[in-house]
Amino acid sequence: MGGDTSDGGQGRQPGECGHRAVPHPGDIRIEAWAACREHCLAEAVLAMVECFADVSGVRPTAVDRVRLPEASSDDLLASLLDEIIFRLEAYGQVPVDVEADEAGGGLDVRLAVTGITDVEITGAVPTAVAWDELRIGPDPYGWSCAVTVDA
Repeated sequence: MGGDTSDGGQGRQPGECGHRAVPHPGDIRIEAWAACREHCLAEAVLAMVECFADVSGVRPTAVDRVRLPEASSDDLLASLLDEIIFRLEAYGQVPVDVEADEAGGGLDVRLAVTGITDVEITGAVPTAVAWDELRIGPDPYGWSCAVTVDA
């Protein structure tokens, strides 16, 4: 998995993946990129998590699976991030690793999670996904996305 490459995906090579937070007044704005849509979605989850928690060196305590039905790429991005926020609020689960695969137009996601009490909280915890300026789609190097998350 990538992480912040400090260039926002600019100058990246085909097949590279990564993510970063970008300045945005009052909210969290994340960008992610990867060779395919599914990996881009997984990078978006990791980007959102890194905005509020340090999961480096944390081992998962459980593995959960999420199946998102066929939908547009925009809907899949919003639904996946909403699912992460729901699991955070309802169960206190924080993903430390994410894998996503295409499944009949939808998404099959494996979340390696740990309890929120097992991670260092470093920022405001997200509360909702904003549809304004949400984008995901192919680019010259694979796929990229950007989304604002309310915190």
